[in-house]
Amino acid sequence: MENFSVYEKVQKRISVRSYSSRPVEDKLRLELETYMEGMGSGPFGTSPRFKLLDLEPLDKKELQSLGTYGFIRGARLYLLSAVKKKPGAMEDLGFCLEQIILKATSLGLGTCWLGGTFKRAAFARQMDLQAGELLPAITPVGYPADKLNHTDQLVRRAIKAKKRKPWSELFFCPDGKTPLSEKEAGPYRDPLEAVRLGPSATNRQPWRIIKDKSGHYHLYLQENKLYKRLLGKIRIQNIDMGIAMCHFALVAEEQNLPGRWAIEPEALAFPGRQYIATWSEN
Repeated sequence: MENFSVYEKVQKRISVRSYSSRPVEDKLRLELETYMEGMGSGPFGTSPRFKLLDLEPLDKKELQSLGTYGFIRGARLYLLSAVKKKPGAMEDLGFCLEQIILKATSLGLGTCWLGGTFKRAAFARQMDLQAGELLPAITPVGYPADKLNHTDQLVRRAIKAKKRKPWSELFFCPDGKTPLSEKEAGPYRDPLEAVRLGPSATNRQPWRIIKDKSGHYHLYLQENKLYKRLLGKIRIQNIDMGIAMCHFALVAEEQNLPGRWAIEPEALAFPGRQYIATWSEN
């Protein structure tokens, strides 16, 4: 899958919760770790830290502390992430970690974003957090099991894992209400579709994008307040925004569409939507 396009990797990536006992070969681990180490900063300038944790050498007590409440079965490797709390940090973490996840996908490995269903304090100790750092998300890494276990089947059914909102609920014309058609998106049809296909916490798909009259794309978060109450400083849906920004930017770059994400001070405000960033060709 290494030769697949970014757009194809986005299409093929799924959340894997059940893993095979087959170990990830040293060559692939090295390739993934090298890619991690070369990861720079996100669009807002924050550089997250990453670590590939192997459970094999850990003692029984340590292993028992590293739980995922039964959501993940059979994983030996976990990719941990850390970032210092500052404006835009959650988006930057989502942006960077999703690139690593897509890299793992290209290597034939399974992953699954975990933002709340793991024992954070225990994984944080393995990450050796520095002053001011948070551990917002982790993902198992490994070969998918041949069959889904019962828990995996229940979770996928409960969150409707394969279902995505239609364009008419996600992408809009300048008034913020009229749906943007695929034809009106023109060359940005694939970057927008890559956003639509992205993973998000409990598959809420909180991204909303408005194309203005100048052809700029403004990204907004339609927030579910429950996540803020549950996770406090860790804004899980802002991580989702970083994933959306990643998919849009990578596919746009691959298709030679110029532009970048930046804050637009004069971006329009819309009730119930939190402005995140603007993609423009300037």
